[in-house]
Amino acid sequence: MADLNIHRRHFPVPESEVGALLDSLAGEDDALWPVHSWPPMLFDRPLGEGAVGGHGPIRYTVEYYVPGRWVRFRFTGPRGFHGFHEFTVRPTDDGTELIDLLIMDARGPARLTWPLVFRWLHDACLEDSLDRAEQALTGTVAHPARWSLWVRLLRRIAAYALGRTSAAKSTGAYQPV
Repeated sequence: MADLNIHRRHFPVPESEVGALLDSLAGEDDALWPVHSWPPMLFDRPLGEGAVGGHGPIRYTVEYYVPGRWVRFRFTGPRGFHGFHEFTVRPTDDGTELIDLLIMDARGPARLTWPLVFRWLHDACLEDSLDRAEQALTGTVAHPARWSLWVRLLRRIAAYALGRTSAAKSTGAYQPV
């Protein structure tokens, strides 16, 4: 059974301003992705159909891209992640809405890792991304996102594991995580 995950935020600005944020994804001046707190979104080439990359352990290919309007990423990893993640810029009567949609059909190990780990981190990261957009578009964030205790714990565990992995790589010694 597929999992549906939606995040959205309304901005009292023209569609073109929100679209410019979308188009900056993974670029040198990325104004949407929360690179200050999360692994950067990186691709093998500029944002566009066929670009391959991801952020942290999440891997995907840009499946569709309509500049200023919509981008869809098709998951290629971790193992068991089947589905897509997309951003849509939608004009409204009084501004523009930025919508993040993820549809995941978790299989194999992802049946556990998605609901217990990755979904929590995804939700926190996307709310941080929407805060970043709000700051860029309005100069303030009315209700900043706050990480749950579970997200803070998961991030601490990941930092510890990555620190040990980095130490092992730099010394050449094997250190199980």
